[in-house]
Formats: sequence, structure tokens, C-alpha cells
Amino acid sequence: MALYFDFAAHSDVGCVRRKNDDSGYAGRHFAVVADGMGGHVGGDVASASTVLDLVHLDRADVEDPDTILADEIQSANIILNELVEQNPKLSGMGTTVSAILLNDSKLHLAHIGDSRAYRLRNDTWEQITKDHTFVEKLLSEGRITEDEAKVHPHRNVIMRVLGDSDASPELDMAVIPATAGERWMLCSDGVNAVVSEEETEEIVRTASTPREAADRLVERTLELGSPDNVTVVVVDIVDDAESPPSEEFSSTDEPSPDTGQIEVARGGDLAANQALLRYEMANRPHELVGAAQLATESGQIPIVTQRSGERRAAALLQHRSSERERQLALAALEEEPSKRRFGWVLPTTLVVLILILVTGGYLGYAWTQTQYYVGVHNGKVALFKGISQDLGPIKMSSVDTESKVPLEALPEYTQTQLKSGIATQSRKDAQQILHDVRITAQQSCPVVAPSPAESGGADGSEGSSGDNATAEHAVPEWCDELRGDIQ
Repeated sequence: MALYFDFAAHSDVGCVRRKNDDSGYAGRHFAVVADGMGGHVGGDVASASTVLDLVHLDRADVEDPDTILADEIQSANIILNELVEQNPKLSGMGTTVSAILLNDSKLHLAHIGDSRAYRLRNDTWEQITKDHTFVEKLLSEGRITEDEAKVHPHRNVIMRVLGDSDASPELDMAVIPATAGERWMLCSDGVNAVVSEEETEEIVRTASTPREAADRLVERTLELGSPDNVTVVVVDIVDDAESPPSEEFSSTDEPSPDTGQIEVARGGDLAANQALLRYEMANRPHELVGAAQLATESGQIPIVTQRSGERRAAALLQHRSSERERQLALAALEEEPSKRRFGWVLPTTLVVLILILVTGGYLGYAWTQTQYYVGVHNGKVALFKGISQDLGPIKMSSVDTESKVPLEALPEYTQTQLKSGIATQSRKDAQQILHDVRITAQQSCPVVAPSPAESGGADGSEGSSGDNATAEHAVPEWCDELRGDIQ
């Protein structure tokens, strides 16, 4: 009997905050909630980067899942430190993580911070994780009561998180037997900060589906004024005999106004990595919410889009053989005593693997040729077919239309976007961006008043031609071209 998750996820910015620093993911075998922190620009980067670094664990064939889960979270922490080195504005950022990985009949849990994991099993509701907070430490030591903890002035102080620290994060890890019929709920502290334990249990217990449970919890949090971001992931453990897995969810989170200006590391290609992330996520049933959804679908957290896309670019453009196929090839190489009897195995296996790689590479390239973006060619704005990331010596794009707009005619921020490449949904969208860029450039051209030689002086004289020559020389040549092009 194979077990998997029937899942739902929901995230909201809340009633007070301006941007969503939470991220959440739910799939057939993996679920995670991350609550980012770090001031003006760091929280959403931390949570989105961490979640996107972990979503590849959403598969049924993870070997040694307990070790892999811990190692991948440690790797996510290293990446956060590298992001801080590249972008000092992110100094001090961090994120909580509460994650569950379903493998065979066991559920592997990893936890750090004050997000929570709850379980409803055999009619018993319990909190599985412990908050890594100063107040929880005082409670465990018997120094304060539950009532005192609720109003303690330092109740929001977190003692353990992933983030801007050289120290290896101390994770709580557990392996728990999993059975069909269990319901798990992961949430950021935006839920338990305003919704009572009793009401949370009642909502999760009485909801008929994970979708209903997640939506009702977020709605109730908002009704109570939700001063923080709120993110909820609910999963039911089901077996093959039950209903098919949940379909992909489209989030409607508000865009973040703060982190879009963070400088992307040099040498990166934002448009290509954004497209690759979208492509990868579309290939598995899942729900992605919060800051991670913004980074993937809209590219509004470019430093996360860049780094996560770079890590997966090769895998997305080349079809890798399965583990079984690789083991078959290795077994053929190791079967030395039988190579005379089965001499055909090795060449046949190699041919099959080569065909798989060639076919996968062709399909990946074919997909790129259905994409369009706006970038720069020979110093001018151009419409490209393909993606702006090359695969070694292979060019993944070609110029479709080159405009007369020089890059220098545009605002600095627009120049930066164009150098990275602005990905679009279609050629029509790319043409619209090209038109808008022309208008912007044309508006930057100086207005030249008619010279006396053209309009005539008050006394009927022709006037001086010297001033007119000076005015003409002050106007860039491309301005005349643009005026004619647009008109």
C-alpha cells in the first residue's frame, strides 16, 4: 500500500503587514512552512529561498530520507549565508522551518523555530513540535506558567532559526509511523498568536477536506485581526485506494514592494531562471504559496529566483535517466564474469541511455523555443525568441525583432531589467513591452523649438542660424529615428 498526501495550502499577508515573509509548499510526499524574518528586505528572501531549495524532495523515492532531509535543510542554511555575503542588505535575515517528508509508511519531520506541526490521529489532537523560543524554554524549566507565557514581554524571541549565522543550525528531527487517515497541519505563528488552541483543533477536526481546513483557519485568523502573516498547510495521509491527489493551486498573494530592488548577482539571467522555475513547478501536483510563489511565478524576489533557478537549470534542460536505469548500467559494467555470455547488455544499455539523454535534451530545447523575452542586442532593445540563458556553447535564443531604441535612452532600472531579460508569456506580450519601451525613450528626447530661420523674426529677418545648429546638435540622432518610427 503506497501512501501519499492529499494537500492544501493557504497564505495571506495579514491585516497589518505590507508584505508576506511566509512561504509554504504542499505536494504528494512533502510539505513545509517557513516564516521569514529580517526587517525591511530579508524575511521573504529567507523563507522563499529555503522552501524552493527543499521542494525537490517531493518524490516517493528519496533514499535515506531522514539524513537527506536534514542535509538539505543544512544546505539551505549555507545558501542563506551566501546570499548575505552577496547582498549585505540581507544581513540578519532568518527563517523558521517545519517540514514533513512521507516515505513508504514513515513520516520524517524536521523543525526549527516557532512554526508548528500538529497531528490529528485516532481522534487525538496534539502539537508535535516544540517552539524554539525564550518563553518555551522558561516553560520547560518550570520558571513560568502557561498564563504567564501568553503575556510575557519576550514571547516572540526565537532562539533557533536558519539564517545569517556561521553556526550549524540545531534541528529537531523525528521519524514517525504514518497511517492512512491521519491529518497534519503546519502553520506559521501568525495562526497560534490569535486563534486559540481549542478553536484551531475544532476547525481542523471538523473540516471535511484539507482545502476547507486551510481556508477556514486563515479566514478565522483574519477575522481576529491577524497582526502577522499567516500560512497554513494541511495534509491528509491517504493510500492508493482513495481519491486522487490534489490539483495544483494558484495563489493570489499580493506582490512584495520591498525586495524587487535587491541587486541580482552578476552573471545571472533572471528571466531564464524565472522561466525554468515555473517550468519545473508545473510538472508536479503541488501548492506553493507566500513569498516562494512570488519568486517562482512573478520573479518579484529576483535574488531567490536567480539562485534557485541556477541550481536546477541543468536538470530542467536535460532529461536525466532514472535511478533504476543508472543502476542497470552500473550492474552491466560489474558483470565481468558474464560479459561473454551477455556481451550485448552493456552496448544496449549505453545506447538506451544515450537516446534518453538526446531525447530529453531535444525536448528541453524545443520548450525554450516557445518562449519570448525582451533584451539587448548590439546596444539596442530587441525581442528574442527562446530564453536568455545559454547551455554551454549552445545558444538558447535568437533575435526576432530589433528596435531602434538604444539602451542608453532608458532609465537605469529599466536598463538593468533589459540586461537580465524580461520574460513574457507570449510574442504579443513581448511586442507590447517593445512598444512601451519606444514610448519611454521618445519621451526622454528634448523638445526643440522652431528656429528663427524656420518661423521668421518679428522684423521679417531670417534670424541667426548658429543657435539653431547648436540646438540640432544637442538632440541625439536616435530621437529623430524614434519620432519617425512611432509616428
